[in-house]
Amino acid sequence: MVERTPPKKRYIFASDFDQTLSFNDSGYVLAELLGIPASEFERKTTGMTALNLVQQGGELAYLLLHDPEFRTRVRREHLYEAGKRVRLKPNIDLLYRYLSEEVQGFHFDFYVISAGPVEVIRSALEGIIPPEHIYGTEFEYDADGAIERIKQVTAGYGKVAVIDRLLENLKVGPDRVVYVGDGSSDIHVMLHVNRRDGFTIAVSENKYLAPIARRSVISDSALAILVPILEEVVRWDSASIRELFEAKGLLIQQWDKVQTDVLTIVPIPAPEAEPASVGLVD
Repeated sequence: MVERTPPKKRYIFASDFDQTLSFNDSGYVLAELLGIPASEFERKTTGMTALNLVQQGGELAYLLLHDPEFRTRVRREHLYEAGKRVRLKPNIDLLYRYLSEEVQGFHFDFYVISAGPVEVIRSALEGIIPPEHIYGTEFEYDADGAIERIKQVTAGYGKVAVIDRLLENLKVGPDRVVYVGDGSSDIHVMLHVNRRDGFTIAVSENKYLAPIARRSVISDSALAILVPILEEVVRWDSASIRELFEAKGLLIQQWDKVQTDVLTIVPIPAPEAEPASVGLVD
């Protein structure tokens, strides 16, 4: 009698890119490539954010299409070159391999979903993540490689749409989604994933995102994302997780589980004095 191996539990693992799998924001890298000061790029994006002109995360796409300083100078090849200059967090390849192949009884389909230009992200992750597993903002170009129009922006609800499309195509339940992000542009998708019993991880202490995420993990290594997944989804204990890392030649040197309370304390305003009653004399 042949003993059957039980099928693996299938999950979708989806991650943002800028400052989640990388140290850089791709917009700053592109601005530097074009000789635009970082302060000027920051001024433009901050202004759009304050005006709510575009969905958070979509500021770079807007600049590339509408800002004269970017639109007249950026060509498709600049986006690929910017991707090569993005400084990636170490061990993304190990994170991809572990989740795809080496967690016993589980398989995670690994996707990157970012508002950044898809050419930048695919260039940065070339040889690590298959290009068809990377979703980003897509443009249409003219014959000279200049941007003509936006096909889609994967910011805000755009990320939600990608997650829902993956669920439908892969025939995976919404409770089998793990989403990782770092900033305010990930709020919509994290709320969406949480509402349907998925699992969310924040990799920054963003004051809007951290309270929403199921777990937060702060590390310079992309492989740290694996820890809350092994704990909360795969249900391993700390000793088993350490053993896995050590078996791969890695040491978790410091693992502090600390929750930070951020408080603003102000005096209670004094109650306003009641106006004196005026008696009426007959």
